[in-house]
Order: sequence, then C-alpha cells, then structure tokens
Amino acid sequence: MGLERMGHFLETLGSPHLAVPVIHVAGTNGKGGTVRMIASILRAGGYRVGEYTSPHLQHVNERIQVCGVSISDADLDRLLTEVDGARQRWAAGLDDFVPIDRVLTYFELMTAAAFLHFANQDLDVVVIEVGLGGRLDATNVVDPLITAISSVGLDHTEELGPDLASIAGEKAGIIKAGRPVVVGAMDAQALRVIRAISHERSAELISNDGGWGVEIGREGVFSWSFRGHTEHGLRVALRGDHQVLNAGVALTVIAQISDRFPIPNWGDVLKGLAAVKHPGRLEQCGPELLVDCAHNVQGAAALATYLMELPRTQARTLLLGTSSDKDPRAMIIPLVSHVDRVLTTHCSHPRATPAGALAQQLIDIKIPVLPAGPIEEALAMAQAGGGMVIVTGSVFLAGAVRELAGSR
Repeated sequence: MGLERMGHFLETLGSPHLAVPVIHVAGTNGKGGTVRMIASILRAGGYRVGEYTSPHLQHVNERIQVCGVSISDADLDRLLTEVDGARQRWAAGLDDFVPIDRVLTYFELMTAAAFLHFANQDLDVVVIEVGLGGRLDATNVVDPLITAISSVGLDHTEELGPDLASIAGEKAGIIKAGRPVVVGAMDAQALRVIRAISHERSAELISNDGGWGVEIGREGVFSWSFRGHTEHGLRVALRGDHQVLNAGVALTVIAQISDRFPIPNWGDVLKGLAAVKHPGRLEQCGPELLVDCAHNVQGAAALATYLMELPRTQARTLLLGTSSDKDPRAMIIPLVSHVDRVLTTHCSHPRATPAGALAQQLIDIKIPVLPAGPIEEALAMAQAGGGMVIVTGSVFLAGAVRELAGSR
C-alpha cells in the first residue's frame, strides 16, 4: 500500500486522474451505494458521469461505468493492454536506485485503466469509490472537488488498525486541504478523529449531527434536512434504512457542489434516487431469495434490521459464506434471532472459508448449523426446504448466487 508508485506511473500516462473533476467516497459500509446515488442524481440532472467501484459482483467490467453502463469487453481489453504496455515501459525506465516497486497490483492496474478511460470519455464528473481504507488507497491520487465518508466500522483491522479511531484516521486520509467533506452517521469516537483531521486541513466538515439529517418515515419514505431547509416525501430505490442514511450523504454532496453542478429542478433529484441501481444489496433475486453483500458486523446489523421489519410468515434459512479474513461469529450474532437455521457454504473465490470449517466456527449458536458444501449444492439444499432463503457473508458469494439465479 502506498501512493508513490501509483502517482509516478500515472504521470507517465499523462496524469489521467486529473483530467476530470472527481468526487471521492470512502467508508466501511455504504460507500458503493453512496457512489451509485450521487452518480444517478447527477445523470438525472443531465451530466455525463463516470463511476469507479470495487469489488465487482459477477464481471470485472462492473467496476468501470460511464453514464450507468459498464465498460465493454473490447474497451476493457484494449485499456488493460495499453496500461500494461505502459507499465512495462515505465518499469524498464526506472533507475535502479529509485526505491519504487516496478510491479503494479491488480487494483492499481484496474484503477489506472479506469482513470485513462474516464479521461477519454468527455465526462463532466467522475465518482470514485475507495478500494480499502483511504489514506494509502490507490485512488487517493485524485484532487477531488469534495470527499465523503459514509461510515466507519470494524473491518480490515489488520490493514487499517484495531479500533474505530485508527480506521477513521485511515478513511479521513482522503480529505484534502480546503475541500469539503460530508460524513455519514457514525460512532462519536470516529467522528472526533475525522473532525480533527478536517480541521487540520481547513476542510469544511458537514456531518449528520448538525449539518444534515434524515428522518425515516413509513414504507421507505424519508425527509432530508440541510442547513435549515427540509425536503419531504423522498424515496430511494434501494431497500433498508441504512440506504436512507447513504442517500442523506449523497444528497448533501450534491447540495455542496451545486454551484459547480447545479441540478435543474428538484424533480431530477427524485428521479435520480428512484433510478439508482446497486445489485446484491438486499436484492430480491427470486420469489423467496434475498441476496445481500453484508460481509462485516455493521453490514450484518443492517441486514438484521431489515429482516426484523419483514413479516415472519414462513421458515427462514440463512445461507452464509465468508472470506477467511472475516469473523463469522461476530456477524452471526445480530442475525441469529431472525432466521431458523444456518447453512454454511463457499464459492470458488480463493479467500472463501470452506463450508465445513465455517460451520465449525458456529457450532454452538442457538439454532441448527449445517455445512452444505459449494454454493451450487448449498443453494439447492436451502431452497428445497421451502420458506425464505437469505444469502449473505461475502460480495463474491452474492455474485455467485446472482449468477445461479440468472440475474444480470
């Protein structure tokens, strides 16, 4: 992790990361949804918008989008070939005494390709999602108009630190001098750290403890307040109260940049919220099949809140598969009272925990836990029992289930 290698390489490409205005979004959870909402509202307002997100659900093309459409196979192939050729020339030209690793990581290669693509697409603005953390993330070479931090929770603790304060410091690494930062709902400890860093960098902080707020009503309708003004009767296409909080961040970002990117009328904002798409997030992939990308405690708690609000008229099976660097016991705690049994599974991703090993970690929870093997077998087993099936634990697992369900 680090920025020197990425910055040095991008200079040889003509600094494409500086060619288009950028909105930069970090967060433990919610950053992807926030990116999608900001982009959808701006598109509804008539702007040409690029989006860079990670990881992908089913196809790597999903990471690079222009005007809501993923990059084509042909364009991605051409870009990666161009970027890798440039990397080889760059590596060969480095002085032997320059302390820069000559190998780009997978994420750096994709990020460079995205910047190059956006620079050639006649865009008005690009919304960029941080890959991991913020301070040392490869995307943090941009010079953004505004930054946003959707949330701070315990995840990737080996890389980002063992507590909320440490992780908040890494997320706040994207804050730039003199550029505003919009902050979502979060623990007071994390907010203190972000507030201190924003003050140090003379960056205006707009948080939901005074700068903006949302009030959630019935059936997904909510109100958004910003600096004394309130808009009522809003609705976002994505399910869950947590998505309303993400919408609050997105709306506040849009309001903050309205001098540069004005939205012609409020109806366009409503259209943008209604049109936003973010597959794999509380997504109904079949009559009784709910797929969610929750992969940490904070995400599991949001899923549990959603399940608690649903009528419980039938049996519920939780189909759980996690990566080897996650804590499945911590994830299962908020979910266990909302399901009747747990089937453990794994997909083909190299970091996936085998179904049997995952079941062993959950053996003493209060409901039945059964290892169900690979996802192809496990999904069939879960559905054979009837009732509602909830799939969660990993972005890669959600993608695999969407593939099996025929979702695109």
